[in-house]
Amino acid sequence: MAEKVFLNDKLIDTDKAHISATDSGFLYGAGLFETMRSYDGVVFGLKDHLDRLFSSAGALSINNPYDEEYITGAIYKVLNANKLTDARLRLTLTNGPMAESEEQRKPTLLITTTKLQPYPAEYYKKGVMVILSASRQNTFEPTCGHKTTSYFSRMITLNMAHQQRAAEALWFTTDNRLAEGCVSNVFVVKDSVIHTPRIETPVLAGIARKTVCEIASTNSIKLVEKDLYIDDVLGADEIFLTNVIMQIMPVRSVEKHTVGDGKVGVTTKRLQISFDELVESQCGKDK
Repeated sequence: MAEKVFLNDKLIDTDKAHISATDSGFLYGAGLFETMRSYDGVVFGLKDHLDRLFSSAGALSINNPYDEEYITGAIYKVLNANKLTDARLRLTLTNGPMAESEEQRKPTLLITTTKLQPYPAEYYKKGVMVILSASRQNTFEPTCGHKTTSYFSRMITLNMAHQQRAAEALWFTTDNRLAEGCVSNVFVVKDSVIHTPRIETPVLAGIARKTVCEIASTNSIKLVEKDLYIDDVLGADEIFLTNVIMQIMPVRSVEKHTVGDGKVGVTTKRLQISFDELVESQCGKDK
């Protein structure tokens, strides 16, 4: 059976799905995307993903005539058509083909899904290495804090990290504040207190980031959102990364610097367990 995608208003075979040569997302990166994960056929944090998408579309003038019900239905049509339960999904929304007037613009909506390829189990058991990105996040860049399709700089930096056998690269702002990873949010733990950069840094308001903040609040774990610097990173007892695909990824070293005792920390392990329990409650087989 041919793989199916949802393009604009219908399911279609992947090899028959085409976008316009004048699509503004293709030509100029004028678009947004969401990466999602499903468990047992249920998409985790779907409303949060769509809330973020709609918020960014409004802030960046991305044409979005769709509502939550329509996109939710389209997402599950793609999952069901491809007979997938544990999957990685991507939703892409662009301003569509270039048009002379705003009234003529028709957005492009593309939803794809593939079988989930999880990160290696060894990453969670022993932690990963990260590097420091030489690039800087410009706080005055209008797309900062939004998940736009203009992702090339992140992919270049992530590829450089992989070439050095690292799983991620940490970005700092032009004024040297810790921001985020190429594809993740970052948390540091010091004296059992969790610290993470403020959303206003700006950083992407990650869905897994939000989940960790909620878990900390529910379990009376102190979590502080604040400006962080390289000394906070190097002085941390624990560091972990989050996104909805990796969930909670422990960091054992920052380049040659060992984090804490080089093992997965107590706070990180506690959060991993709580995250798994939350996923089960939201996406278990009985849902």
